[in-house]
Amino acid sequence: MAKIEMTWKGDNLFESENPGGNVFIDNPYEGEDSRGLRPKALMLTSLAGCGALDIVSLLKKMRAEVDDFKIDVSAELTEEHPKIYKNVVVTYRFFGSDFKKDKIEKAVNLSVEKYCGVMEMFRKFTDVAVEIEYIEQ
Repeated sequence: MAKIEMTWKGDNLFESENPGGNVFIDNPYEGEDSRGLRPKALMLTSLAGCGALDIVSLLKKMRAEVDDFKIDVSAELTEEHPKIYKNVVVTYRFFGSDFKKDKIEKAVNLSVEKYCGVMEMFRKFTDVAVEIEYIEQ
């Protein structure tokens, strides 16, 4: 069973205590500096993080390591309340040379279609597009 504990720290700041570490959640008042992630940004972070962990592990097992790897996630919010994400695009960027593209694409597809539970949760409420880019260095 997953469990977190959320503690109010004043104003719009909260601390989420998790088994792996703590995260601050904030929605600052106008003119204030942010001291944490906004809840919806944390959702996009979770989507990227889930895929990142899958793909790095799979690439290592497939002996298809790359020099660097980044994931960009972009999404629009609906106009009506409750505002939810729509038109989500996840872009997987691989940096290096002599890419083993077949293995990289297999790793991405396994994450997207089989392993990443956060991706599957997103699919329950919106469409998610996937892009793969290779940047030669």
